[in-house]
Amino acid sequence: MNILKNIKKVASGILLSACAVSTAMADQIDLSTPEGVIEATRKIYCRSADEKPMFYRFEGTAFGRKRGEADKTLFLVSGMSTRQCVTVKDEVKGDGYKLVTREVMLYIDPKTGKAMDKWHNPYLQRDVDVMHVENDPVNQRPSFPYDAEGKPAARWFGKEIGDSWFMNLTVPLFYHNPMQGDYQKYVGGAYHATEMFSFIGKTADLLDGDKDVANVDVAWSRISEWLPWMEMQGREGLFYVNAIGKSVETFDGLPDVIKDYINEHVPEYKTPPPGDDMRPNATTWTVFKDRNDPARLPFGGHN
Repeated sequence: MNILKNIKKVASGILLSACAVSTAMADQIDLSTPEGVIEATRKIYCRSADEKPMFYRFEGTAFGRKRGEADKTLFLVSGMSTRQCVTVKDEVKGDGYKLVTREVMLYIDPKTGKAMDKWHNPYLQRDVDVMHVENDPVNQRPSFPYDAEGKPAARWFGKEIGDSWFMNLTVPLFYHNPMQGDYQKYVGGAYHATEMFSFIGKTADLLDGDKDVANVDVAWSRISEWLPWMEMQGREGLFYVNAIGKSVETFDGLPDVIKDYINEHVPEYKTPPPGDDMRPNATTWTVFKDRNDPARLPFGGHN
């Protein structure tokens, strides 16, 4: 009888252990499934919990490039994005999410560490007024595990190395420039830029189904034409930024220069847009156009 009791105790222990392992496995995100990819990428870009805000912060350096001369360091940048996600359901595409954000990026004087009101343009040899980035909103289309035909659409394009995961994202941008005319197809002037992101984090955090955020480090680079407020008037050359940053869970985790600017000028940027926000996205070009009247060059193009 004692032997039988011992066998029952052992069997019961094995069963409990198996259940515990099964439960632990169920809490792990599976990157081999479309549903798992959606859950993981949502944790990277925002949180797995609906309408729970978080932030990204970044700092870096901006440069100018013209053919035939060395690149110039123009100024520093410090920025942030406040964001949240909401669940979006579709009978065919499955349970997905929509990311809503707004962003601030300041152009910083390297000598003072403060946001600039004016900047001395070394290519024009004169001062110009600075317009910092205040883009509201910068939202994404909903992401789903399956497409409209019910076929898998979400796939993991990151890599796991050791105990870390890595994910690159390149976003080429080429579309109608709101500050140019209606004949861009024929004479040029389209908005042309590229943004490059590298996201890095710990695999255990990413795959832990009990954690709603992935604690991400990020590298961000952007290549574009000159910004409108630089008054370069179509001169040859490129503007590019190289920055690093990370996700933070609260407003207090942002750099002081960003917090001070938001508190003084745009306090609404402490929180993201509402989850049902349907406004068109803002860019430096659309904001500049809204804030500035058109300006024509005199006959002959003198400036």
